[in-house]
Amino acid sequence: MDKNNGKSVAIVGSGPAGLTCSTFLAKKGYNVTIYEKHEKLGGLLRHGIPGFRLSKDILDKQIEKILDLGIHTVCGKALGVDYSLKDLQEKYDAVFLAFGANVSRKMNIPGEDLNGVFGGNELLEKGIHPDYKGKKVAVIGGGDVAMDVSRTIMRLGADKVYVIYRRAEEQMPAERKEIADAKKEGIEFMFQCNLVRINGESYVTSVECVKTELVKKEGSDRLVPVDVDGSNFTLDMDYVVMAIGAEAEKSVLSELGVELNKWGYINVDDRFMTSIPNVFAGGDLIGTNATVACAARDGRDAAEIICGLI
Repeated sequence: MDKNNGKSVAIVGSGPAGLTCSTFLAKKGYNVTIYEKHEKLGGLLRHGIPGFRLSKDILDKQIEKILDLGIHTVCGKALGVDYSLKDLQEKYDAVFLAFGANVSRKMNIPGEDLNGVFGGNELLEKGIHPDYKGKKVAVIGGGDVAMDVSRTIMRLGADKVYVIYRRAEEQMPAERKEIADAKKEGIEFMFQCNLVRINGESYVTSVECVKTELVKKEGSDRLVPVDVDGSNFTLDMDYVVMAIGAEAEKSVLSELGVELNKWGYINVDDRFMTSIPNVFAGGDLIGTNATVACAARDGRDAAEIICGLI
């Protein structure tokens, strides 16, 4: 580990991007402080990945090793509530934003505001679930969040869990192993089906779906799902979970004052620097492929760049 160089960096968020960036910076002699809104470090690793996939004991041991590098922590404090970006800029030589994107996206379809419709990211993060026993649950999406939340719900006693995905199985972004494990656990996959409506008066009673076909469109390398006219069908359902992607809290992003791209992610240059000098960002906040490995790579690469700039 390099000798302390007197420079300081604040890391906002302790998921894979934040922890990795902190590790590399600390080894290079920087004074690093991690800010985490929860009481324990880990971010997505602790609050997004179920225990049956990642042991919290193993996570705790890895975090302990990282903190042994001399990294400071401020837990239970949220950006935009307990402190501002300006506060950090005044106190540190650089800031790395890595608090992730954990607000489930919506489809903006009829019935999405009914009681019984949940966001997959929020269910995993907060761990607060309804009583699934004897119930039918539809999970919409094909990524790792969809796999994690569907397997969690099955473990909590649901009678039937359906994963509804508008493309083919080979197009699912989830890890192959997670898909295979979900199938082994009795989760039913409905490929090339698109959710178009959630039915019910105040609570979910059923969902309406339509079958899709995959077509090649000009300017796109990926086959695009198109609804098949007249193929609509209805399934009785008690709960619906949206797992079609996530975004950062808009209120927090707006207060930061950083430039956003057309997709709503923080805009960064090839140095991971935002529109504000010496304020960097990585991971899900900048639209990186939503995997632990990609977020960790952002953290490593950003650390190397920060070392060359300050």
